[in-house]
Amino acid sequence: MTMPLMRPKRKNPVLRTRQMNLPPWARGRVALGITAAAAEGRFELQTCEDCGTVQYPPREACHKCLSPRLHWQEQNGEGALLSSTTLHHSNDLFFRERLPWRLGLVQLDAGPTLMVHLHGEVGEAPARVRVGARLDRAGQAVLIGFPNEGSAHMADDKMLREMTSDPKFRKVLVTDGKTEVGQAIVRALVKAGADIVWVGHAEPWKKMGGLEDITALPQVTLVPLDLTNGRSVSELAGEIGGKVDIVINNAEVHRSFGIGSRRGTDVAKAEMDINYFGLLRLAQEFGPALKGRSADGATGATAWVNLLSIYALSNFPPHGTFSASKAAAHSLAQCLRAEMRPAGIRVINVFPGPIDDEWNQHTPPPKLAGSALANAIVKALRDGVEDVYPGDVAQEWLERWRDNPKILERELAAGG
Repeated sequence: MTMPLMRPKRKNPVLRTRQMNLPPWARGRVALGITAAAAEGRFELQTCEDCGTVQYPPREACHKCLSPRLHWQEQNGEGALLSSTTLHHSNDLFFRERLPWRLGLVQLDAGPTLMVHLHGEVGEAPARVRVGARLDRAGQAVLIGFPNEGSAHMADDKMLREMTSDPKFRKVLVTDGKTEVGQAIVRALVKAGADIVWVGHAEPWKKMGGLEDITALPQVTLVPLDLTNGRSVSELAGEIGGKVDIVINNAEVHRSFGIGSRRGTDVAKAEMDINYFGLLRLAQEFGPALKGRSADGATGATAWVNLLSIYALSNFPPHGTFSASKAAAHSLAQCLRAEMRPAGIRVINVFPGPIDDEWNQHTPPPKLAGSALANAIVKALRDGVEDVYPGDVAQEWLERWRDNPKILERELAAGG
């Protein structure tokens, strides 16, 4: 049984902060299919369309019938642990710092035999296990063997915590606390065990509904943060940047209408100033601090979360300029992910559908509640994924976009 994680001791400020050593990350293009699925929380393996063989490791052709007709199919991961071993020595710097490290050989019910990392609650062979795919600190997929029935403290496993960004005992910055979504995120983080939650407020002189409730929580501290003001971002980074473990950028400006329904560019500029340039200012100031602390012990800096929109994938004309600003932010977030990956910082992009807020009053249901969105963000941190599409609308849009983005564009232009 996994022992509950204890609150870490305060760091000695005299000690040098270690730099991150990444696990082996080289993958061939074919193997990146496992990584692409793991980034969204799925475990997929190649399946032959001609003979039905499920194979591992990934190859260009089926190892049984040599057919090149292979597709990625989600697996339930059920299998039998054949043997296990514990490493007490490694030539790799990443694993050398984390020894001992347990590995196992698992035969899936679907056929393939895999070498996996073993969760601490998995017993000795023979035993039934469930294999899942997770992203490691290098952003590549690795396979983990889980017990079929785990304890309440499974997430506190030392090995699993290396693969995820669980907010428990971590310090989090939420960039906007004035919205219902922001306040729901704060409450969800406190419930998940966050040690400190700094909540940004661009206009602290205004009395906003709900702020008093969240600031009454002992873990919450209100801080001045205006993402349109580079000096405000820089001053806050100088004050708390060296302490933050997780940044959640939920600040946004959302206005309806497209190009021809509004004269001038003032509204579009306001959307871009927060949704795109706000993210850019935040990344420039807080990014280096997070990268410098990614190896800072059990609660080192670990993740950056961007609240985007499913409209970032394909423009939704009734919210046209907002969609464009989120598409720009999505592209910037991909750049941020590439720059953060060498330091082991996970960048999580959240693509919700219409949220049940003031800017979607006339949007018909289903709409995503702020609490559901907050829970999806906490779950993404705990599961260690990169892309999240919470809500029925987001899932449907994603499926249609992957099937044929041009057809989706035409349907949205026609109001569908």
